[in-house]
Amino acid sequence: MRALRIYNPYLVALSATIGGMLFGFDISSVSAFVDNASYRQFFNYPGSTKQGGITAAMAGGSFLGSLCAGFVSDKLGRKYTIQLGAIIWMIGAAIQCSVQNVAQLICGRLVAGLAIGICSSQVPVYIAELSPKQIRGRLVGLFQWAVTWGIMIMFYISYGCTFLDGPKSFRLAWGIQMIPGLLLLLTLIVFPESPRWLAARDRWDEAIEIITHVQGKGDIENPDVQLEIQELREAIRIDKLSEDVTIFDLFAKGSRIRTFVGVSGQIWQQLTGMNVMMYYVVYTFLMAGYQGNTALVSSSIQYVINVVMTVPALIFIDSWGRRPLLIYGACIMAVWLFAVSGLMAAHGHWVPSVGNNPNIRWFVPDKPAAKAIIACNYLFVATFATTWGPGIWIYVSEIFPLKQRAIGNGFCGAWNWIFNFALAFFVPPAFQNIQWKTYLIFAVFCIAMAIHVFLMFPETKGKTLEEIDIIWSEHIKPWKTANADVTELAANRDLAKDGKTKEVEHMEHTAAPAAETEPKV
Repeated sequence: MRALRIYNPYLVALSATIGGMLFGFDISSVSAFVDNASYRQFFNYPGSTKQGGITAAMAGGSFLGSLCAGFVSDKLGRKYTIQLGAIIWMIGAAIQCSVQNVAQLICGRLVAGLAIGICSSQVPVYIAELSPKQIRGRLVGLFQWAVTWGIMIMFYISYGCTFLDGPKSFRLAWGIQMIPGLLLLLTLIVFPESPRWLAARDRWDEAIEIITHVQGKGDIENPDVQLEIQELREAIRIDKLSEDVTIFDLFAKGSRIRTFVGVSGQIWQQLTGMNVMMYYVVYTFLMAGYQGNTALVSSSIQYVINVVMTVPALIFIDSWGRRPLLIYGACIMAVWLFAVSGLMAAHGHWVPSVGNNPNIRWFVPDKPAAKAIIACNYLFVATFATTWGPGIWIYVSEIFPLKQRAIGNGFCGAWNWIFNFALAFFVPPAFQNIQWKTYLIFAVFCIAMAIHVFLMFPETKGKTLEEIDIIWSEHIKPWKTANADVTELAANRDLAKDGKTKEVEHMEHTAAPAAETEPKV
């Protein structure tokens, strides 16, 4: 009896993006407890450095997971690699929920981070390689939407658990994290492997069957199916001419620019300051004068905004384009960050601590100014959720050729995590020592990234993964790529090559008789 297989690309994406939910769960599993009395007492009132270490442990594990994910994915396949990540995640959650001290908590978060690094780099690749080009951006963007759902769900679970006394409050919350890991492991069983991964291993019958169901709803004569198979055969043929890919190949001639763009895009996403706001959102609300449950409930609103405002990006990203989304998003986020730093500087003052928390040393007593700061925080989250949140994960999953896609995406994702790790360490001391200037730093980064995207990031909207490869090989100016006819350009390039070959053959043919008639000396 044949095993059940589901080929609907939306259902495949919804299942795979549970891997994004794991990332979201981990972010808010800490943020709800950083100012919780039971948590602070159990872990002996962690200072800014120790709390930074606890928070950063997940990002450190994710960095390692991203680095090895590409190699594992090329060996096991995209689907089985994601399922391996789900198993590792459940082990990490089990270590955390049985926590006895800071060392065990860091160990559990490190293990869970390995899973997040694997899933965050390979889920976008898996979805991109399965999706029709017309809706690829939307489907890959579901990964970021799952992250936002994970953040919100886990925050409210953690908030509910804060009403429990003692260590069981955070242990229960961290134990619940095993549930999405189990769902990810089980639901992927009924979905297909990436057809591009199968084709690269000469399993063409399986690859063609999957493409036929996904692109043509079972009709192998569908023009989209035939075009996809033709382009894939050519991509595989070219890839076969090269040896096995290593990380060093990402820096070979013809690859280093796109690698630089992918790495810098992932770094810039962290330097928007969004994940920092998610980790330490409670700190921001405490500085604005909100205390206890009021601070937690008020800060949770931005998690709801994050979920809701990701939806417009999913609906319109395949019509808006990647470049406008990233450029305008960075500029608008800079406005909100400049506004927050200005309001804090003008209406706040230094204090020894806020709410008996010595990690926070800036307070804004002016209520209208405090409300304006909160409003700017909400608007910042809304902007990020619509632009850089889903945008960069979609973009990086598209820019590498098939032979480099798994390793390239993992390598770029590793840089996202290493900066996540560094910023998780940086922000608590920053709030403690430079207070409002922390927001100013991220605002300047947003301006810089907008300029960088304009100058170096080509448009990928509406193009097949193979056409995107041509954009890089033909060195088209990034600001001209939105309207570039890549198919015609490739055809002209092939004609030029054929013409040059024929010209050389003609010259060789005419030179031969001349040599024969040349008089002997």
